[in-house]
Amino acid sequence: MKEFVSDTLWPITGPIVFIQRNFITMFVLAIIGYMVFTSNVEDLEQPNLQTITLSGPIMNVDKTLEAINNAKTDKNIKGVLFKVNSPGGAVAPSIELAYAIKELNKIKPVVAYASGTMASGSYYASIWASKIVSNPGSMIGSIGVIMESVDASELMSNIGIKTQNIKIGTYKEAGTPTRQWSEIEKEELNKVIKDTYDMFVADVANARGLKKEKHKEFADAHIFTATQAKKVGLIDTVATISKAKEMVEKLSKVKKPLWQKEDKVDKFIDKIISSSIENITNQLPKGLMAY
Repeated sequence: MKEFVSDTLWPITGPIVFIQRNFITMFVLAIIGYMVFTSNVEDLEQPNLQTITLSGPIMNVDKTLEAINNAKTDKNIKGVLFKVNSPGGAVAPSIELAYAIKELNKIKPVVAYASGTMASGSYYASIWASKIVSNPGSMIGSIGVIMESVDASELMSNIGIKTQNIKIGTYKEAGTPTRQWSEIEKEELNKVIKDTYDMFVADVANARGLKKEKHKEFADAHIFTATQAKKVGLIDTVATISKAKEMVEKLSKVKKPLWQKEDKVDKFIDKIISSSIENITNQLPKGLMAY
């Protein structure tokens, strides 16, 4: 009787048993089949244009630098859109990005596009692009440097905390958050700020063909609308992203433009990480920042 029932139900149970035993193989084949039947000819062709995105505060730029380097070495990629929406960030990584874009632009054209905010460090990162295009609603500029901390001495006094240290060097505590800075410490920190600002202004003037002695007009931490930024020479064109892409296509001289598609999973993860970094850094005392 048992065998009769088993034979009778085999047309139903047989496929189920087969799928259970070969689940991984079936799963892989299903993915391959989906990719084949849902892809079109363009998906099978090599992309020749690429978008590199810079968003959120500039802190760790390893992934962006890797994308720039990959675009530089990929022979199929003929032009790059550098899409920016960032308030700036730490000075050193902003400079790393600026010179990475400069090197890339020597090999293949780069168009920087301000999709929201291109300010301070993120503007610095964009200056060596062939062209800078800004969305009409974007904020541009804020070319300046800041070093800030907190004075927690009153709070520490209220809760009964005192600091102690042994140091060598007059300026070893310059920038400490445990007390108010002395005048001599402020003078020392101001030297760092001024030298960094002078470097920032010099690079902007050199890259954009501006006169350094007129830095009060285009720098001095002024915040510009896109139209205002164009008037002072910080950007080339006020337009939307479609125009920026057209510029990349024209400068790269590709006959059939094929843009590399962004991985949606990677993009989502990057957004989560960027938001987390922004929330954390907003709670911490800040060092030398190009904000």
